[in-house]
Amino acid sequence: MLCRLSLSDVQIGLLFFYTGFWGFLPMFNAISAFSQERSMLDKERSSGMYRLSSYFLARIVGDLPMELILPTIFLTITYWMSGMRPDLASFLRALFTLLYSVLVAQGLGLAIGAIIMDLLSATTLGSVVMLCFMLAGGFYVQKVPQFISWIRYFSISHYTYKLLLGSQFDQHSTYPCKTNPTGWCLVGEYPAVHKVGLDGYAVAAIALGVMLIGYRLIAYLALMRIGVTKR
Repeated sequence: MLCRLSLSDVQIGLLFFYTGFWGFLPMFNAISAFSQERSMLDKERSSGMYRLSSYFLARIVGDLPMELILPTIFLTITYWMSGMRPDLASFLRALFTLLYSVLVAQGLGLAIGAIIMDLLSATTLGSVVMLCFMLAGGFYVQKVPQFISWIRYFSISHYTYKLLLGSQFDQHSTYPCKTNPTGWCLVGEYPAVHKVGLDGYAVAAIALGVMLIGYRLIAYLALMRIGVTKR
């Protein structure tokens, strides 16, 4: 059964903008988390005041409200203004995807910030990494050279963009166009959608889940070198 929808560059661009803006912001916020508290963490861990796991969990959980509330408000406003699919299920799927990606991006920032305690260096590295992820995400560049095409398999932007597209379209969705005699074209053939594809959502969700856990594990292991408890 065909699902006929309106489609514009603005809607597709907005979906990718979600992945970019809400990738950079939580990452930058997380990068500075440990560098600003290094001296305190070093001193208190050295005296054995608490376990590293207690500090790490408290730091992550304490940041969650603001990290999740702001993108929720942003998406709630922009989603309905931009003519996205007007049903609650699609909206909730897009919202869950966005919040999921925010947590992954936060984990990336925590990992970079824990490994590189210098704020300027960590911010520079984070910017380069996220820009590489965005360029390989499938929106700006559809023909990525083979020698760097592997970056998309590690790109938060690529998987988030795929899931956001999946919240709005399926393989049978069509939109009005002039290139087809019938006046309707498949959304999957749209240039900014074709490269990413409207399938493989389970793989994308699992990949983000691995990053969600993996980045935080890297951050935790990197923090273990700070303020080793004296015995």
